[in-house]
Amino acid sequence: MSFFLRLVVLLTLASLAYNLATRNRDTLRYTGPSVVVDGTRLAYAHWGTHGSAILLLGGFVEPTWVWHRAAPLLAHDHRVFAIDLPPFGYSQRRGPYSLARWTALARGFIHRERLGRPVVVGHSLGAAVAVSLAKDASGIVLVDGDALPGGGGPTWLTALLVPPWFTSAYRIVTGSDFVFRHVLRIALGPHYPIDRATIDAFQRPFRLPGTAAAFKAMLRYGIQGVSQQALRAVRIPSLVLWGAEDSVDSPSAGRRTAGLLESRFQEIPDAGHLSMLVAPAAVARAVDEFAARRRS
Repeated sequence: MSFFLRLVVLLTLASLAYNLATRNRDTLRYTGPSVVVDGTRLAYAHWGTHGSAILLLGGFVEPTWVWHRAAPLLAHDHRVFAIDLPPFGYSQRRGPYSLARWTALARGFIHRERLGRPVVVGHSLGAAVAVSLAKDASGIVLVDGDALPGGGGPTWLTALLVPPWFTSAYRIVTGSDFVFRHVLRIALGPHYPIDRATIDAFQRPFRLPGTAAAFKAMLRYGIQGVSQQALRAVRIPSLVLWGAEDSVDSPSAGRRTAGLLESRFQEIPDAGHLSMLVAPAAVARAVDEFAARRRS
């Protein structure tokens, strides 16, 4: 037996043993607010009891928690809702995990909760969903997301992610505080303290049953978005907000999208990619002023 083959056998056996030892890890159950839309149970959060409706959509691997600092500020004058787009956050792991499906679920939520034509705010990946909901909204705000696709699905990577290795790699990575702290530091920038609560907020949803399989299924779609033609076709008011220190997506990408939308571009000082966490007052103020103009 060659050295390479022996190594593969050894790693496979180690992976199988690790998977067996951690088989009960991903059994977390969500007990918070949820509604069923088109057969999928969507987890959501709600702030405020009066005023016009605002729907918040998070980005890649973002639970509704990412809005917990900005949403209460908006709730002074608005009814604010945030939903988890599956397989992110705590929504049911039921595919397909595509832009078309996310749009349909968000549209169904709008109708289910009788939000009328809300202002839709999409962060990062959620920006593409916000643009896709333009006909259902009174206005859209894109936060740190240009709404454009990032290329096709990495089919070669999908072929490599086979059991039992994928399961082991998934559990090791999603259980590592070091990995989450490193990625969050990049996304948050240097000004936001990364404490235990912040790590837990992003880490815990990965322990819901079916999450590993859901992420593997999502790989084939790549980084999803809308076309430049779709951005030019938007006929409702829009605004693009961007963290001035965003190192995940360059502010220049936001300016390009603002140009295609013919909308205003506004930078958020001292904020990274997760600007609604780092500078919640600035983000809430900009969204509130935008929503106020829709009412006037």
